Amino acid sequence: MKLYYSPGACSLSPHITLREAGLPFELVLASTKTHKLADGTDYYTINPKGYVPLLELDNAERLTEGPAIVQYIADQVPDKKLAPAAGTMERYRLQEWLNFVTSEIHKIIGLLFSPTTPEDYKPAVKERVLGRLKWVNEQLEGKQYLMGDQFSVADAYLFTVTNWTKFVGIDISGLSNLGAFMARMAARPAVQEALKAEGLLK
Repeated sequence: MKLYYSPGACSLSPHITLREAGLPFELVLASTKTHKLADGTDYYTINPKGYVPLLELDNAERLTEGPAIVQYIADQVPDKKLAPAAGTMERYRLQEWLNFVTSEIHKIIGLLFSPTTPEDYKPAVKERVLGRLKWVNEQLEGKQYLMGDQFSVADAYLFTVTNWTKFVGIDISGLSNLGAFMARMAARPAVQEALKAEGLLK
């Protein structure tokens, strides 16, 4: 498999998941600025959407969108319990979390990285993201991870997008449960391996 990624982008979530799964894969750097690969290939010829992540399977089939990719990876190694079994209520709970993170945190916080977002609109965006993260903080009360004490692919996604808060000026220091979650995630060997491979951790 090949994972097309950009350092620290939302592709970090499937990158962490691949390492948690222990599956063999190749990392392919795709610049989010130039939309080119290291060899000069136009990334749009691989993913017409132009963004990461993209997972290319061994049969050359390509899968896009982080929440779909992480569930695919999890289903390749059911014994690792990275996602509850398909068809169970727990699996729908996982999808509930993945949808929440993608629509209510990822997409909103992404506006703060966009050069086209007006400066006077950014405080309202930050306030909305912080409100969502406060709710997540409440849900983490008494739990190690989003789904309880078992790590799931939703945790990799939440870790990835929450990590962006420090780059866009959103203060989450008052959210103790979320802070403990982030520290717990950062200590996981797969997370450290992914961060090192992307040049984000010395």
